[in-house]
Amino acid sequence: MIAAGAVGLNFEDMIGNNLVPLENQLQRLRKLRAVADESGLPLVINARTDIYLAEDGAAATRFERTVERLNAFRAAGADCLFVPGVRDAKTIVRLVSAIDGPVDVPAQPGSSSTAEMKALGVARVSLGGGPSHVAMGAVRRLVRSLRDHGTFAGLADEAIPAQEMQALLDCNTFSE
Repeated sequence: MIAAGAVGLNFEDMIGNNLVPLENQLQRLRKLRAVADESGLPLVINARTDIYLAEDGAAATRFERTVERLNAFRAAGADCLFVPGVRDAKTIVRLVSAIDGPVDVPAQPGSSSTAEMKALGVARVSLGGGPSHVAMGAVRRLVRSLRDHGTFAGLADEAIPAQEMQALLDCNTFSE
């Protein structure tokens, strides 16, 4: 991955439906951090716990276990700490206060705006699979148009011109 030029990754802590034991995850994370550091590449590790997303364990234990895992991940070399499955502002504020590093939450339908997230103390908002789901919605509309009407109008209706796509993907065009 590093040889291919990756500069960041999400490092998940569930395999299937099972949370990786904390010490095992810390060993994996320390090794990843060491390999990245030895390579000289400034790899950003966004360490993730799926306790909330998977509704792992009793609801009353999720906050404390999430904080414990993410603080341990930070100490082991994670740059950012990702908490998918959390939506409510009260829990997000508590997490931001209790976690010793930049907190990342996912954008979801019904999420707070980016300005609101910033005000809550969130350092990063991840889109995750959202853009691909939006793109597949456009593909679905196109296919239905082809199936139902036999026309290709959807290609023009949904398509972004090549120059606009290039500008959209050019990191130098983004500003804060």
